[in-house]
Amino acid sequence: MEENRIAIISIFVYERAASAQVNDLLSKAGEYVVGRMGIPYHEKNVNVISVVIDAPATVINSLTGKIGMIEGVTAKTLFSKL
Repeated sequence: MEENRIAIISIFVYERAASAQVNDLLSKAGEYVVGRMGIPYHEKNVNVISVVIDAPATVINSLTGKIGMIEGVTAKTLFSKL
């Protein structure tokens, strides 16, 4: 069984219509989400979301990949050393 890792997924949403897809994926991974913060940056026409997640690396990487495949969205992950 794979050990859980703590990570931060940083998400930039450039297309507002993509927000529903992002939220759906995050909701499906809700059992692993420790917390999230969303900031609408109106001046730059972007929404910034930070998600703290505690899950197996495969789950984190899969979630980041699915989010990053949404048109108008970019996502990157930073893993902790723990």
